[in-house]
Amino acid sequence: MDRVRANQQLRGMIGLAKYGAVAAGDGETAQAAAEILKAGGNAFDAALAALFASTVAEPVLSSLGGGGFLLAAPKTGKPVLYDFFAHTPKRKRSDVDFHPVVADFGATTQEFHIGMGSIAAPGVVRGAFEAHRDLGRMPIKEIIQPAIHLARKGFNLSPLQAYIFDVVEPIYMATAECRAQYASPADPTKLIGAGERMGAPVKADFLDALAHEGDDLFYRGEVAAIVARDCEDRGGHLERADFEGFEVIKRAPLAVEFEGARILTNPPPSVGGMLISFALKLIADTGLGKLGYGSFAHLDRLAQVMALSNQARVESGLNLHPESGAEMLLDPEFLARYRAEVLGQPASHRGTTHISVIDRDGNAASMTLSNGEGSAYIAAGTGVVFNNMLGEEDINPKGFHQWPEDTRLSSMMAPSLIQHPDGLTVALGSGGSNRIRTAILQVILAVLEFGVHVQEAVELPRIHFERDVLNVEAGFDAGVNEQLREAFAECKLWDAQNLFFGGVHAVEFNATTKALAGGGDPRRGGVALVV
Repeated sequence: MDRVRANQQLRGMIGLAKYGAVAAGDGETAQAAAEILKAGGNAFDAALAALFASTVAEPVLSSLGGGGFLLAAPKTGKPVLYDFFAHTPKRKRSDVDFHPVVADFGATTQEFHIGMGSIAAPGVVRGAFEAHRDLGRMPIKEIIQPAIHLARKGFNLSPLQAYIFDVVEPIYMATAECRAQYASPADPTKLIGAGERMGAPVKADFLDALAHEGDDLFYRGEVAAIVARDCEDRGGHLERADFEGFEVIKRAPLAVEFEGARILTNPPPSVGGMLISFALKLIADTGLGKLGYGSFAHLDRLAQVMALSNQARVESGLNLHPESGAEMLLDPEFLARYRAEVLGQPASHRGTTHISVIDRDGNAASMTLSNGEGSAYIAAGTGVVFNNMLGEEDINPKGFHQWPEDTRLSSMMAPSLIQHPDGLTVALGSGGSNRIRTAILQVILAVLEFGVHVQEAVELPRIHFERDVLNVEAGFDAGVNEQLREAFAECKLWDAQNLFFGGVHAVEFNATTKALAGGGDPRRGGVALVV
């Protein structure tokens, strides 16, 4: 593709930044991080400010009642993965409030499950405070302040966030408290629309209390008591012990070498990082970069790798047993068999947001957050919609209500870093359920195999292969699309960019030149700021 070749030298043309760079899923979220960077905060302070702001500006995708992961790489010290994803309840009830709703994405529909029985123990608040205790430079009160200000003064809802509300309307119209909090100012019978003013005074007050009282307010105080009582009365699993016992798990990131660079990503029990690593190892040394970006040969090879990753996920047992399956998935003999026997042979052919920040010192933060789609339950006095992780088919492969008690849930989320020996660092990640791994993979390949600048890398069209269907985003040459249609039994050609293909928000830092740059994915309202 001509525009790839034209942009291959852009990296050296980026100017110096005084404070850092941030990429996120909404302008208000990104602005909160930029404000903290300019006030003297480091990348981790800024990422946490963006986290709290995202729970106001991106209310379906991000919530203090959800979970997530932070991959932190301090300039000095070892990288660490903070796992504060949702945790299954310690005790399972049989009589729970758990029911299906259908979300309408336009081109397709998907069934989700909501209700009190869909809520797993949330980790966002504990994760934010734990990361701040370890890595923060500024007081937590200052870090949360941009979110408080945003919630109190209100803001105009972005078109992307309004669209997401439209998709999940049955969830946010399911309870009186959700309808009251997210109703349109013009028509209370509908959800808030694009450009309408959204205020969140209850959430502002709660964030202010949290800033002063700390995470014990959530896990040992009032919030835990409210949620436990409501679960007891209304058919949920969670008890006080689920909140009091929640722990952030610090893991060593999964590392894989590719094209002379080191890729750091989310390790087991999450599976997204494992599948990205498996795909990169399959692709390594196969000459993908010589095939021409966007050519039929390039996309055909990429689709094969995606198909093999899906197949290997099942064969290795990664989908059911992430820890033991991970060992098999990256076993040299297992990889060699997939390469030799399948790769290159003829083939018959969820609500999440991400924040990336790198500061001028080279500290890097990659954070992915999710609330599922939301359970439609709001804890009184908080404005916080709690997750529906126990109602997410993707992370319950054994079936609903079959989850093991008191266990950290697996996830496809894969906050990642590229560390190149020439001094280049890229922080990236994506939302998008099962498309997370393929979106991140394609951006990594664009940067390392094709030499594309980070903004261009997140904007290039993508493909996704799953369940024997090749999805092809608009933007590839018409002739290539026809070849793909002929080569794959089921090939869906999309007529525009779509959030189905993920939303990779990425920033990069050149340690030699001190240049910073960012790329916000337009598919998911992405905004990149260099300050």
